[in-house]
Amino acid sequence: MDARRLRTRRPAVAVLALLCCLGLLSTCSSSPFSSSSHEEGDSTTQAALPRTLRAVDDLQDGYLKVIRNVLPSVVQIQGRRDLGSGVVYDDEGHIVTNAHVVGDEKTFRVTTAGSEKELTAQLVSSYPQQDLAVVKLEDPPDGLKAAKFGDSSKVEVGQIVLAMGSPLGLSSSVTQGIVSATGRTVTEGGDGTTGATIANMVQTSAAINPGNSGGALVNLDSEVIGVPTLAAVDPDVGDSAAPGIGFAIPASTVRNIADQIIEDGRVTDSGRAALGITGRTVVDDDYQAAGVAVVEVQEGGAADEAGLEPGDIITRLGDTEITTITSLSEALAGDKPGDETTVTYTRDGDQKKADVTLGEQ
Repeated sequence: MDARRLRTRRPAVAVLALLCCLGLLSTCSSSPFSSSSHEEGDSTTQAALPRTLRAVDDLQDGYLKVIRNVLPSVVQIQGRRDLGSGVVYDDEGHIVTNAHVVGDEKTFRVTTAGSEKELTAQLVSSYPQQDLAVVKLEDPPDGLKAAKFGDSSKVEVGQIVLAMGSPLGLSSSVTQGIVSATGRTVTEGGDGTTGATIANMVQTSAAINPGNSGGALVNLDSEVIGVPTLAAVDPDVGDSAAPGIGFAIPASTVRNIADQIIEDGRVTDSGRAALGITGRTVVDDDYQAAGVAVVEVQEGGAADEAGLEPGDIITRLGDTEITTITSLSEALAGDKPGDETTVTYTRDGDQKKADVTLGEQ
């Protein structure tokens, strides 16, 4: 699935976006409790109304509690060109965000919720393969509140979630939705580029817009269950964002990568399978993607040990058909280092198979 990274370079668009949002909101303001929703004298409706109102009040109180608990831990991150969001990871001033938010920069301006004071943060390390990074505040303010990260394995489809961040430069914004799916494997795209392939992502209907990248996807227990990273794009409408289809990196992955970066200054154990090749997509006579050509084989890597050579064209990994470098990345994303599989490939027009023990990226 193609998806677009969620950063913004033009915060000025925020005013127009806000006006548009207000206009849409005014067209959707009807309520099930308005005078048109029941007839006077309908005893059944009148009796049910107080209970329904109490349920709505309880849900609203739940939203307000979550926002009070978590929003102070969500920050805005501004580089020289790009703007995104981040989540306070600990009381030492470490902040987790997306690798594409920090890019190649080392120093950032950070604004916490409810404050106009800009703080300075330095990059600790970035891990683009999982699109995660950690920055650290130079002078963490008193009362800095770390977010609580939840258990990704307990995330369920239908769960109510809130997305918090700085979409289009509107800091401390909150949107609401549900978990639409779990276990998605998504490859970053947009602007003609292909980025990281990320497994086990949480799909959500909560509105995710440019600037939300690196923020928080939160459950009603005030736990961060994911870091919003991508929005699906619709090729039929000019590759604009597809409404209600956003993706977040699960909290378990965030904790794993962030803990390694904070402790060791880099990722030492990716947990990501690798074939040990450099490859490119090849096309057939009809200009259709037809596999991945091996350009270079890493010495001592999985492909090298299995006997693959430059010029071989990989067409299948295990039971998964391989047509592009993206499909190969997505197939590997579902595997672990040490897993055994079979690579199907062609060499000089002949189809061959090789048993492979996958290495680590």
